[in-house]
Amino acid sequence: RVVRPLFRPISRLRMKALCAGATALTLSAAVLSVSDFFGRFLASPLSSRSIAAMAEARGSRCLGNPSWQQTMLRIKNPKDSVKHYEEEYGMRLLDRLDFPDMEFSLYFMASVPKGVETPKPGTDEAHKYLWSYPGVTLELTHNWGTENDEKQAYHPGNAERDGFGHIAFACDDVFTASEGLETRGVQFKKRPNEGRMKGLAFAYDPDKYWVEIVKNPCSAQERGFGEFVLGQTMVRVKDPKASLKFYQDHMGMTLVREKHFNDFSLYFLATLPKGATEPDPSQPVLELTHNHGTETNPEFSYSNGNENGKKGFGHVGFLVDDVFSKCEELQK
Repeated sequence: RVVRPLFRPISRLRMKALCAGATALTLSAAVLSVSDFFGRFLASPLSSRSIAAMAEARGSRCLGNPSWQQTMLRIKNPKDSVKHYEEEYGMRLLDRLDFPDMEFSLYFMASVPKGVETPKPGTDEAHKYLWSYPGVTLELTHNWGTENDEKQAYHPGNAERDGFGHIAFACDDVFTASEGLETRGVQFKKRPNEGRMKGLAFAYDPDKYWVEIVKNPCSAQERGFGEFVLGQTMVRVKDPKASLKFYQDHMGMTLVREKHFNDFSLYFLATLPKGATEPDPSQPVLELTHNHGTETNPEFSYSNGNENGKKGFGHVGFLVDDVFSKCEELQK
């Protein structure tokens, strides 16, 4: 369970812990997602009182004040991917970090309310803003030269025993939003009127990652956002008890709702600000999907997205006050 920081601390305010090992530890189950299907998961959430109590309890004993800051995906061509998420989902590029010695670049994108000004990406002001940004970002990692390699393709997940499932965007009307995306040339795996689960959709991004389109129970546009807000990251977990304990006890997240079906269960976690009684609908949740029975199979495991032939999804990342102290705690 050793988790080591992959980057040197960048901000004096807070430091970045990319917990790739933690992600690998907790991957597991179910290709079919029904998250926020017509808001059903919000019809029977945990009570506000219980959520607040859990958040306070977790925060009081969680070293390093961790907060979920990113989901990382590897991309082949940053021009295509950044443009896609900007134009199709209204995301904003918060910052760009280049590492010439290691020949890769990072692009951090987020759903930002209209009218909120952000620094120019790549500047010192943008670097400071990124590491103090209060929400969750989508980190797109570009290894230089992949855009010129015709044979290069990242693994999008959702094959046999893949841990990563998808990211999701929430909107006011899934049918209208999906129609608009398709009109603009976005390809779909599943339209909202197809399949058993009506009312949600799965689109493809330029690297063929699955992008779920779900209904936001609270209008994003009424709260100053565009048509879409980043809604979730889904990973499969082998043993929900172990995974929930990890993210709650060590990463300070709060279980805000759960849903159980005959053969799989879904658990939704969020980083809640101190004193909050419910998750901010403009911020994403981490969806842990468990296919029943995997926890009792000692031979079963999921790929975490960092193995040869399976590279695509990289990790979820958390900001902590001190990377080194947090890693020591996780090692223990």
